[in-house]
Amino acid sequence: MRFLLKPSANRMRLRGMLRKEALQIIRDPSSIAIAFVLPVVLLFIFGYGISLDAKHVPMAIVVESPSAEASAFAASFEQSEYFSPQRFGTIQDAEQALTHHAVNGIVWLRSDFEAKLLSGESAPIGVIINGVDANTAHIIDGYVNGVWTSWLQQRATARAESLNIPVRLQPRVWFNAELRSRNFLIPGLIAVIMTLIGALLTAMVVAREWERGTMEALMVTPVTAKEILLGKLLPYFVLGIGSLTLSIGMAVWLFGVPLRGSLLILFLTSALFLIAALGMGLTISTAARNQFVAGQIAIIATFLPAFMLSGFIFDINSMPQAVQLITHLLPARYYVAILQTVFLAGDIWKVILLNSLALILFCIFFLGLARRRMVKRLE
Repeated sequence: MRFLLKPSANRMRLRGMLRKEALQIIRDPSSIAIAFVLPVVLLFIFGYGISLDAKHVPMAIVVESPSAEASAFAASFEQSEYFSPQRFGTIQDAEQALTHHAVNGIVWLRSDFEAKLLSGESAPIGVIINGVDANTAHIIDGYVNGVWTSWLQQRATARAESLNIPVRLQPRVWFNAELRSRNFLIPGLIAVIMTLIGALLTAMVVAREWERGTMEALMVTPVTAKEILLGKLLPYFVLGIGSLTLSIGMAVWLFGVPLRGSLLILFLTSALFLIAALGMGLTISTAARNQFVAGQIAIIATFLPAFMLSGFIFDINSMPQAVQLITHLLPARYYVAILQTVFLAGDIWKVILLNSLALILFCIFFLGLARRRMVKRLE
């Protein structure tokens, strides 16, 4: 008879723990804000406020000797959405504007530009670019070359001539044909959001109970350490899935990020990462009994690595070899790879399965570590 009652008692204790945590979440505005307000704020910031694309770049156009050819070439910059050209009479004025950061580059057409062009000689164009931001400088250089090539093609077409270029480049961009940085940033941002919700909330919730003195009362009840962990894990898992649904909806319908893969696969792999993040938070919470300390550890150990080293913004292959090795210890690295693949490329099973396997290993490790450290004692 005792054996038959034990499972029922276990379920009642677990149900009581889940109800307690659910009520605590409802009564705590900070948990709701982190789960639903913070993702909206981050998505708006990265969706509208941050872009890796270079558009409307202020450029100085110096035409020393106005002519039909020089004016036509200068006008091609004015017709491009990538530049906001400003006319200068001398190169000295343009260099001063570049020094004062009024422009990001200079296109310099010397006085003999048209004469050399019409005579068939080489007609060099001076291009000076602010190289403080090397990435932006490379982008601007590519845009200038694109405007130059497009102008040559239009000029040849207008003269009924063939443009004699020995090598023709025919680029094809896969997975993000529009080259929108938003399509790249927002899927990776979901990993950062899930890290915040999973690790930060659970790291602080147990520390909060120690501060309030409710953990001591919980320790003297018949509830087991396993049931305490499940009681902390399941409500925040549901909260994280709700935040994930909100983030995916905003990504697809508000920001127009394509979702080419399976929604089911996206939710299943996200659930794996969320469990791993919750396990990290629970592990931190077993070591820190102060909310401030727990929050600082969670930010330093989970959020910052997920932001900097997951491939969310910075290419992992461009990092030093030692840092690349460190990224293999971060669950966010594998989740970002899955997100960017499912959103932009589709269900590429080799990528999904290998990275999902890594997330499963992280789930086992962190939950096992949290279970081992969660012991019912007050000291």
